[in-house]
Amino acid sequence: MKGFVPVVKELPQELASKKPVRVDCRKQKGHFDYIESVLPSLVKHQYIIITPAASQKIDRHPFYAKAARCHACFRALRLVRHLELKGAELLQRIPQPFLSLHLRFEPDMIAYSRCEYTGLARSSLDAINAARNGRISFSGEAGLAWRKRGKCPLTPRETAFILQALGIPTNTTIYLAAGDSLLEWKDFTSVYRNSYTKSSLLDKASLMGLPGNSRAALDYYISINSEAYIGTYFGNMDKMVAAMRALSGRPNTIFLNRRAFAEAVSQGLNGVRLADYLWEAHRDALVDGRGSALPDCFCMSNITDSH
Repeated sequence: MKGFVPVVKELPQELASKKPVRVDCRKQKGHFDYIESVLPSLVKHQYIIITPAASQKIDRHPFYAKAARCHACFRALRLVRHLELKGAELLQRIPQPFLSLHLRFEPDMIAYSRCEYTGLARSSLDAINAARNGRISFSGEAGLAWRKRGKCPLTPRETAFILQALGIPTNTTIYLAAGDSLLEWKDFTSVYRNSYTKSSLLDKASLMGLPGNSRAALDYYISINSEAYIGTYFGNMDKMVAAMRALSGRPNTIFLNRRAFAEAVSQGLNGVRLADYLWEAHRDALVDGRGSALPDCFCMSNITDSH
């Protein structure tokens, strides 16, 4: 919030002994304005505590208020200290420069997508079936329509093909931001041999003490600090990584177009024709401002220019 509002770590002596006046904004209905409803209490009492009206729409707020909110949310987002240290250690071990690839092809992910796949190893199919837990996958025409909507995660083999179609050299250093249960990963590393994971760079003992969410946090840390980032599935982590990269001036972010890939395959395209189609589809998406983080991040707006 530096440059937006004064922030102090300790209260002034004249306020420290007082009890703040609570201003509850949660039950406000309809049009709500902080200046009209909160500022008078702040002026009167000088020391208040706010229960924010988080459910209120922010579209009608002035630009400087939106920018301040954006800064508050993103600038304050930090990993706990021990994970930041572990992330920094991991970052140092990756050969520079490198590309971070968020590859999503774990059994639970596939089961959740309700997509069917052919040509996978028997062990992968067994893991997927075990993760379905009663979910029925789409098949036939319904399955094709679902896939053409871009709902199916890309396999590691498909991902490697698309990266080659986009002109990414096979000797590129790649960090695989992926879960420990990633399936068919050798189909990718057999093409992009300079691929690394947290498991290959950190000793087993240091990883054993980290739960799944903490391991994912390491992938997040590496992804926001890499020279480039590619997401294969536009999920929550991808959205956060793209936003943080744009905020920190790293706009080299691409999301692979699953819909374009499915559409091209359904038309019978393969080989060079498929590669050309994918290159053009991703180029058009970038030109239109889709498929990548925009370089002009909203959060970087200067609040002093908005009054």
